[in-house]
Amino acid sequence: VFTTRWGCAQSSAGGYTYRDCDETMTIDPDDMPGGNGNKLVNGDAATWKTLGTAIKKNGGYDTDLLSATVRLQRASRIQSMNATPEPVAPGKAITVTGTVQRANWSAHRYDNYGGRSVKLQFKPAGSSTYTTLKSVTANSSGHLKTTVTATKDGTYRWRYSGNTTTGASNSAGDSVDVL
Repeated sequence: VFTTRWGCAQSSAGGYTYRDCDETMTIDPDDMPGGNGNKLVNGDAATWKTLGTAIKKNGGYDTDLLSATVRLQRASRIQSMNATPEPVAPGKAITVTGTVQRANWSAHRYDNYGGRSVKLQFKPAGSSTYTTLKSVTANSSGHLKTTVTATKDGTYRWRYSGNTTTGASNSAGDSVDVL
């Protein structure tokens, strides 16, 4: 089972119509052929080769065997985001915590993902843009903890940028009032 987003640009030349199409697919690792029969396993997070087939109006088809490569990545998430205390006095410390996790396709669950570099970001009240305050390395159990100085009202979040086998993710935001 997968979901897909698709878009095509069309052009014509020499009596032919051309379509240049892009597709983004989100897959369910329990329903994909992989290293464990019909289920993906962790080792399947790698570079895969693709092919494309176009079905013609007359019922024929063309298959493009000059495959492209795509990177299949396990999902990540950041759980238990918390910025405390709430509210806080100006100039006082705010402690921000969370836990980095990634999908374990082999066991069908999320596991903590230790040793990852994760950015702490802040968005001032009334703004729509986050800026990075600092980078923090998760401990071996995937737990994050750091402190920052309270200066103004706003929302904190964690941002994991991903790697070759694991996709990027943002935590939920936690708003703090500075009184």
